[in-house]
Amino acid sequence: MPKVPSALAEFPYIHWEEVHFRDLDAMGHANNVVYASWLESARIRFYLHLMELRLEQIGLILAELTLSYKAPAYFGERLGIGVRVGTIGTKSFELEHAIVRESDGAVIATAKTVLVAFDYALGVSVPVSEEFRRRVTEWRFHHE
Repeated sequence: MPKVPSALAEFPYIHWEEVHFRDLDAMGHANNVVYASWLESARIRFYLHLMELRLEQIGLILAELTLSYKAPAYFGERLGIGVRVGTIGTKSFELEHAIVRESDGAVIATAKTVLVAFDYALGVSVPVSEEFRRRVTEWRFHHE
């Protein structure tokens, strides 16, 4: 079981990644584009877990990604990606993230993603489901 750094204490869901050789750039640290992939894995795993869905049942589309780099990550390091729900609107919601190094608790990056509820069959945005709202409320209650 990974050691959870204190910087992730406020995040009820943590997804773990390891920095692989393929993730490195010419400077020897994780390339900036890899962070978006780590965040994608974390938010999808979180949503599948929260909603008890299979991958093909996800009805979301990424509308925005804001990422702030704080420190480099290097080969072999284990990183915890914290996920928590921020605001929930009519057709979209925010997820807040922190990427934290397991070994020393350093914050590697922080991020925000905005996801839109989307009906892929019709090709249109739809209201955020009441089921999602209910599960987020229950999740928050059980993880405070």
